[in-house]
Amino acid sequence: MNKNPLPSSRRTRGFTLIETMVAVAITGVLSSIAYPPLEGHVLRARRTDALVTLMDAQLAQERYRTDHARYGNLAEAGIRATSVAGHYSVQVVANDASGYDLVAIAAARQARDTGCRHLRVTSLGGELVYASGVDATTANAADANRKCWSR
Repeated sequence: MNKNPLPSSRRTRGFTLIETMVAVAITGVLSSIAYPPLEGHVLRARRTDALVTLMDAQLAQERYRTDHARYGNLAEAGIRATSVAGHYSVQVVANDASGYDLVAIAAARQARDTGCRHLRVTSLGGELVYASGVDATTANAADANRKCWSR
């Protein structure tokens, strides 16, 4: 008497190598389609880290100016050298009695945000100028600049 309910000629079925390879190929194609837009959203979200840090730096500069005859450098104004999440380094490029120039430069993986790699805030005579660009010249056109500053 055979206690095995399955006939001996029938074998247990699973995924074949071909079926598994087709599933991997489909997953790869879908991932390659979805990844670039996702990366763009991640870069834009990380850019917020620089915007917040630069706004905090502006406030720190104005607080420093209330007690001194000029704007300060990083240490004097109490500005962090890196953004809170660490995606940008921050520099005070210029500071004197009439204004300051702050720059946030993308670091590590955020450097792939090519169009908005450098974000600059310049205060000169009470007027603020927001600029952005691929390099230290921060020479983006107006449309690209608005995109970088989320305006």
